[in-house]
Amino acid sequence: MRRQQVLSRLAAWLRREPDDVNIMLPFAEVVDALGRLSERRTGLRVIRLDSIVGSVDRTRDFDRRFRPTSGRVRERWQRLALAQRRGESVPPIDVYRVGDLHFVSDGHHRVSVAHALGLETIDAYVTEVVTRINARGIRHRGDLIVKDHRRLFLERVPLTGQARTAVVVCDPWDYARLGENVEAWGFRLMQDEGRFLDRATVARRWYSEEYQPVVTMLRQADMIGDRTDAEAYVWVAGERYRLIRTHRWDPEVLDAVRSSQH
Repeated sequence: MRRQQVLSRLAAWLRREPDDVNIMLPFAEVVDALGRLSERRTGLRVIRLDSIVGSVDRTRDFDRRFRPTSGRVRERWQRLALAQRRGESVPPIDVYRVGDLHFVSDGHHRVSVAHALGLETIDAYVTEVVTRINARGIRHRGDLIVKDHRRLFLERVPLTGQARTAVVVCDPWDYARLGENVEAWGFRLMQDEGRFLDRATVARRWYSEEYQPVVTMLRQADMIGDRTDAEAYVWVAGERYRLIRTHRWDPEVLDAVRSSQH
């Protein structure tokens, strides 16, 4: 397992893969990025080994596939492996569950040995953590940046239901730009109506009165391209103001933005 870890690291270097590809995900950083709401113990469960992607406090001793990163764990690892080969009972591990992902708090060596023996599942005492945003799409440590920015965006713009699902960008800084855009739109709306609107109301009205009509116009004008709808909106809203210094939407605005591409 140790040799496999070294060879895997060398292969990643030769392929020029990002440094975080084989790094175990740190539980605290994941939960901070997603926003912890609550937790509850769900008891003893059988979980898939490939769902275990991180650790509470042992990220340096094992890689993403729980292969030892040094010789420090050799003695204990071999002792556990021998016990399992003899058919001796092994205590369940302890994990935290975030979405479909599991993070080991106790039992790292047992997980590593189970991988080495080709097992697919392992017994675990599970504590489920509920977060503000879901963990879908998290594969590497770098993905946490996008999740963190999305969480902050949804605190500023508390979209719900289909709107929450629909507004997605890939560049984490686009969430910051989009948040500024929505807040500015909400301020102008309050000025026009002469009354205060809370964030939830601004988010709901922005999505139905601004975002959806603009995205529809962009689709009709074939200006989405390979972007998500939200990325196209961020881009064209910025270009609109840069070129024309206006907040209105009409064919003239879209023609000016389209012409700026050529």
